[in-house]
Amino acid sequence: MRIGIVGAGILGLAVARQMARAGAEVTVLEKEPRIAAHQTGHNSGVVHAGIYYQPGSLKATLCREGAAMLREYCAEHSLPYDEVGKLVVASTRAELPGLRRIAERARENGVPGIAELDAIGLREVEPHAVGVAAVHSPHTAITDFSAVARRLAADVAEAGGSVRLSRPVRAIRQTTDGVAVAAGPERLSFDRLISCAGLGTDHVADLARAGGDVRIVPFRGEYYRLAGWARDLVRGLIYPVPDPRYPFLGVHLTRRIDGEVLVGPNAVPALALEGYSWRRASARDLRGILSWPGTRRMAAEHWHTGLREVYGSLAKHAFVSAARRYVPALVPADLVRTGGGVRAQAVARDGRLVDDFVIDVRGRIVLVRNAPSPAATSSLAIARHIALTVPLTN
Repeated sequence: MRIGIVGAGILGLAVARQMARAGAEVTVLEKEPRIAAHQTGHNSGVVHAGIYYQPGSLKATLCREGAAMLREYCAEHSLPYDEVGKLVVASTRAELPGLRRIAERARENGVPGIAELDAIGLREVEPHAVGVAAVHSPHTAITDFSAVARRLAADVAEAGGSVRLSRPVRAIRQTTDGVAVAAGPERLSFDRLISCAGLGTDHVADLARAGGDVRIVPFRGEYYRLAGWARDLVRGLIYPVPDPRYPFLGVHLTRRIDGEVLVGPNAVPALALEGYSWRRASARDLRGILSWPGTRRMAAEHWHTGLREVYGSLAKHAFVSAARRYVPALVPADLVRTGGGVRAQAVARDGRLVDDFVIDVRGRIVLVRNAPSPAATSSLAIARHIALTVPLTN
């Protein structure tokens, strides 16, 4: 069985490894000159434990399975993996019902070690944090997802597969007995094609003539990092109680595997699919984004939140205020602007921000339509899930 995979991020490489280990002849096609160039390479490194997601959803199931598989994989290959723990903090009493719902959902999802803490208890975990209560997830971890992706690529090669860089997919034609693909200068034939294209999801779907009821709308996540001694004010991960209307988790403090501590991200509508800054804009991308009815309906319903996010992007003190809500010892000089990422967020035709993973099978083509966070955590489990939908015989 010849299987083509579009995208050499952590998910595409995990799928490639899964298929190669099952005996398929695997070819990964990546438009960039390096692997993990987009969402994987701009990831904060958090291995989520599964505390937020709707019980029974793909996110809930595959996040829990994926985190366990990733922990084992990192141990097997001597990759960094550190269970620094996460606090979800209610800063006011008004947030307590939301915090209780998170604790209940975490237990329904089988997240181990969940504890509900009062104001004193949370300071035992994070001495410089404040709040009226918190949920503690001690097994939430951090890793280096780019390093994991490199190891997955090595696994693919060792299993006889191929990862071909600088191969943008230009054409796709599905026939009764296969899929013909033009990628860069090459023309290839596969028995099955699996798209894990992230920000390029809709481009691949359009080439495959596979219209759908969701489209990708890019949201830029911007970060500051803590400078100097301020890094010592945060031991692990400190998160707010998220707004249940959105799949974003709000500005939080994240210790990274390299010792840096990030503050962010926000969720700013990007001006291009790869709009990593305000200067990165694409008229063609914007036309595609704005022509989708769901984008306009989303904007009409959530314009006030959008304006607040844009203001936070332009005003540093908004980030400082968000961070000081949980770690009041921070001052503006402690925060230094650093790199961010772009989230490939699917939006439905009715304007709903799609929360769960979406995997669409069209004949011999499998399209991963929505795989934002916790897709990196879940990547090995998503790969196994996809493998069950792709027969390895004709």
